[in-house]
Amino acid sequence: MTAVDTEPELADRILGGWLGRIAGNMLGKPVEQGEVWTRDRIDRYLRRAAALPLTDYLPEPADESDGLALRPEWRQCVRGRVHGSCRDDDVDYAILGLHLLETHGFDFSTEEVGELWLLRLPYLQTFTAERAAYRNLAGGLKPPLTATYDNPYQEWIGALIRADVYGWTCPGAPRRAAALARRDAVLSHTGNGVYGAMFAAALVSAAFTAPTVRHALDTALTVVPASSRLARTVRRVATLHEARMTWEDTVATVSEETAGLGWIHTVPNVAVLTAGLLYGDGDFTRTIALTVRGGLDTDSNGATAGSVAGVRQGAAAIPARWKDPLDDTVRSAVFGFDGVRISALAERTLRLATADNGRAASGYPA
Repeated sequence: MTAVDTEPELADRILGGWLGRIAGNMLGKPVEQGEVWTRDRIDRYLRRAAALPLTDYLPEPADESDGLALRPEWRQCVRGRVHGSCRDDDVDYAILGLHLLETHGFDFSTEEVGELWLLRLPYLQTFTAERAAYRNLAGGLKPPLTATYDNPYQEWIGALIRADVYGWTCPGAPRRAAALARRDAVLSHTGNGVYGAMFAAALVSAAFTAPTVRHALDTALTVVPASSRLARTVRRVATLHEARMTWEDTVATVSEETAGLGWIHTVPNVAVLTAGLLYGDGDFTRTIALTVRGGLDTDSNGATAGSVAGVRQGAAAIPARWKDPLDDTVRSAVFGFDGVRISALAERTLRLATADNGRAASGYPA
């Protein structure tokens, strides 16, 4: 995959990012409970339903005990029952980020991110670090105190899931994308929590122009401190992949090495994401399937993997079984966006990506 040469191709790649993010999110949503749905349990579930290798949305549970362990929304997310995207924060934050850029432009401030949360996002639809930051905002605190006061979740995955829109709107400009993601992330996160957002934004941006997924990953690593645990973990996964270790052994090895961080921490989830991208080897279905089978925060990881794979392949190349059931429709808790068309979100993203400030950074044609 080489650089995008025309605006129609860029439009297809941005739509691919949105569709990939939403499809990957829907794939992982039923089993989003890392303490319950381990890698082994996810694969046992799939074997009982004769769904390995995984090539479509999750099957319905084969027995009652599995059904009771799934998230309550599973009936809207399994194959044959998907009719539009159900609401999820992994998609809400992409929508909110788009609205932020439309409202305040690329020079938005961290304070303006917080103001938009209070105006557009219901408190009970925030979780972990975002809920702590929201509570701090409502109490009158300003960034960076919103990220550090009474917030034990500062390095969890929440900022990473907010980052894709900065990559979509800065195609081929990973450092610019990472800078935008950082300005957003410091509202609620510190350390590896912020680095995860910067890494994801740069990864999505690089996916527009990098010749391979590995090149995109290497580019994304340049925007975070090389000594950070996140960067060291990504390099570790890449080394195991280069050594031709199996996907199963790679994920198991890095899981042992990141044990104790918890299933929502950024670092072990970035390991699962990196493994899914590398072992997916450019194939959209294999990429999101392996990423979700890796466990932990399955819907968030599936969403980011789907975004990267969708950008690389473009919407037209995503298999119909993933995109057609979405009915070009998203449910959202973001005020004013419930029921919005996915295609409309992509068109609005394209306008930002081809605006003067976006073009200056990326080198893409108008």
